[in-house]
Amino acid sequence: MDCVVLVGGEGTRLRPLTYNTPKQMLKVAGVTMIDRVLYYLSQNDITSVVLSLGYKPQKFVEAYPDFSAYGIRLCYAIEPEPLDTAGAIKFAADYANFNSAIVVVNGDVLTDLSILDLFKFHKESDAKATIALTPVEDPSRFGVVPTDKNGKVLAFIEKPDRDSAPTNYINAGTYILENSVLDLIETGRKVSIEREIFPKLSGEGTLFALQTDDYWLDLGTPQSLIKASSDILSNRRPDVFLERGFEMNSDGNWFSKDLLSDKFNFQGLVGNVKNSLFEGEFFFEEGFKANLSTFGVNCKIGSDSNIIESQISSDCKIGSRVVVENSIIGIGAVLKQGSYIKDSVVGDGVEVSPNEKLINQKVPT
Repeated sequence: MDCVVLVGGEGTRLRPLTYNTPKQMLKVAGVTMIDRVLYYLSQNDITSVVLSLGYKPQKFVEAYPDFSAYGIRLCYAIEPEPLDTAGAIKFAADYANFNSAIVVVNGDVLTDLSILDLFKFHKESDAKATIALTPVEDPSRFGVVPTDKNGKVLAFIEKPDRDSAPTNYINAGTYILENSVLDLIETGRKVSIEREIFPKLSGEGTLFALQTDDYWLDLGTPQSLIKASSDILSNRRPDVFLERGFEMNSDGNWFSKDLLSDKFNFQGLVGNVKNSLFEGEFFFEEGFKANLSTFGVNCKIGSDSNIIESQISSDCKIGSRVVVENSIIGIGAVLKQGSYIKDSVVGDGVEVSPNEKLINQKVPT
């Protein structure tokens, strides 16, 4: 099957991390978001993918220079200007010369949805378009999709008030679209699939949706990015990438297979560091503690520092007595002794002063 992956957004909710790195190049438990999506697609009989690019497209081209990943053929459709969701889908599908039913996925979603089951339901329903649905506690940030007992979409309500939403099943960002749907999308202007195309198809009775309770997580916020890694490190969601690239010790910590065990004092971590992941070479001092956290390559961690359910990017320097909780620290950041970071995002190269407190902040904004 052919697939369009939407990866063109600027990732504004994840700033300042996305000032230098496109959202889908951020990591979840040591593996980039886009790599996880492409592997998932390869397990669902997707053989050809076009990445719909807009923001910092060269980062993706550099990541897959041979135009392939996990047995999938890749090509890159770079929008000359933002075309919104439907416009981006049509531009990318035309660029890749797709001429039959296509799969569309958002590149910032982790899910265990079976695309094969969705495609089967699509064909059995004789639909022009089919949407995967997932339940959420608060549907107000999403497109809410009420259906009849056969899955026919009754309405497509984009971001309703929480109390007025007719259902908590929302658009999960995975679609099957017949080629005829692409013909409805005008070229040369911004077109929203959620606000224009889906309501039109719903009105004519050709839009269907399949409800599932599969694992689903929108990675558009720092909190969801942290949760995705925590779900993997706590084994709430099994992960094939850990077994491929890392080795686990008795405390549930994962270490890159590139590390040589006789070069590092792993014993110094026993009992103090649990359910965490180290992507490569790292350095730590006595009293370092961590739980449910990830560390990039070449991190230096000072004595008596405590890292709790956080992501520490490569080349970071963390001084003594530093506490980082439920936060993401960008590449090359420096946290000086005694600093306290909670519910915050610290951008690439930022220096946090000694004993400085950052709570629920983004630096820089």
